[in-house]
Amino acid sequence: MTAPTGIHCVLYAFFDRAGALDRGAMRAQVDCVLEMGVDGIAVLGLATEVGKLSPIEARDVIAWAAQDIAGRCPLAVTVAGDSVRAQREMLLQAVECGATGVIVQPPRPALPDAAALADHFAKVGRDAGVAVGIQNAPQFLAQSLSAEETAALSARMPELAFVKAEGNAVDLAELVARISPRLACLGGRGGLEMTDCLRVGASGFVLAPDAVDHACCVLDLWRRGETEAAEAAHAEVLPALVFMMQSIDHLICYGKRIFAARAGLSVHDRAPALAPSDAGLDLALRWAGRLGPIRARTGAA
Repeated sequence: MTAPTGIHCVLYAFFDRAGALDRGAMRAQVDCVLEMGVDGIAVLGLATEVGKLSPIEARDVIAWAAQDIAGRCPLAVTVAGDSVRAQREMLLQAVECGATGVIVQPPRPALPDAAALADHFAKVGRDAGVAVGIQNAPQFLAQSLSAEETAALSARMPELAFVKAEGNAVDLAELVARISPRLACLGGRGGLEMTDCLRVGASGFVLAPDAVDHACCVLDLWRRGETEAAEAAHAEVLPALVFMMQSIDHLICYGKRIFAARAGLSVHDRAPALAPSDAGLDLALRWAGRLGPIRARTGAA
C-alpha cells in the first residue's frame, strides 16, 4: 500500500440549477485538474460539501470520479460518519467503486478521549486493502490526535500509511519528526504555508482545485532544488490563497467560483450555503484573473 505524495486535488461538488449534482461539471472538473497535472484526486472532503450529499449521491461522486479518472491517477475518498459501522461501510463502498486510498475523519460527535479516537481509526481501517490515512484538522473538525498519539497509533495499525495534517507548519514539523519515515504527511489549508511545510518535511498536499496548477509549479521547483524560485512562485499566489481560505464556507462560496471562472464552469449553490456578496464576487473574479488560464504541468522533477 503506497502512501500518497505530491499534489492531490479534492474535488468540489458542482450542482445544477435544480440543485442536483451536475454530472457534466463533475466530469469537466476531473479533466481540468488532470490537465493541471495533479498527482492524485480526492473526493468527499469538506470542500466536496459531503454533509449535503445523500448516501446515494456520495456513492455517485466516488463512482463518477473513478470512471472519469480511468486509472490516470490515484483516487482517495474521505470517509466520514458517526460510528465505526457507518465509516466501515463507506470505506468498503469506496474501495468497491475504485478508490486506491481512504482518509478517515474523526466521527461526529467527538469521542471521549484520544485513546477512543485511536481505537476508532484502527477499527475503521482494519484490513482495508488500500492505503489508509487519518485526517487531523483541529481548525475544522472537533477532534484530532496529537503528534505523539498519531505515532502511537501507527505502531499498532499497519494499514495506516499517511496523515492529512491540516495544521500550521510548526505543528506539522512536530508531526513529521514523530511519524517519518513510517508515515507520509500531507499538508492542506489551501497551501497557505506550502514552502514552510515542504521545508519541515511534508510529503505533499491535498488542496482544492482553485490554484492547484500553481501549487504543482511550486512543488516542482522545490523538488528541483530551486527553492528561491519556489518561494517566489508561492508568494505570487499567496494573496489569492489567503482570500479563499478564510473558512470552509468561504472556500466553498468563493474558491469554487474562482475555479469555475478559470475552468469555464457555472456555480449553483445547494442550501445551506454562504451567499456570495457583490463585493465578494468582484474579488473572486479579480483573483481568478490574476491566477490566469489553467496551466498544464510541464516541469515535473
